[in-house]
Amino acid sequence: MPSTAQGASLFQAILPLLLIFFIFYFLLILPQQRKERQRREMLDNLKKGDRVITIGGIIATVEEIKGKIVTLRIGEIKVDFVKNAIAQIYQEEK
Repeated sequence: MPSTAQGASLFQAILPLLLIFFIFYFLLILPQQRKERQRREMLDNLKKGDRVITIGGIIATVEEIKGKIVTLRIGEIKVDFVKNAIAQIYQEEK
């Protein structure tokens, strides 16, 4: 009898921890993984002529992509950026 009571109390002690883990997973970890996957897909699908916003807030046009380096045109100037420095594709507001 005592081993059954110990097993039940152990389960009752671990259950709240498991619930907290699942709540954190579904509310924090899973959405962050989805967001990172979307960002990776966006960077992989960049092409010449796309308007982008860098992590510094600069709006520029993609001129050339060489592996991890992206050449952006800002006005009349061309600047090389690391691909990860691109935050998002620029969507003009209508």
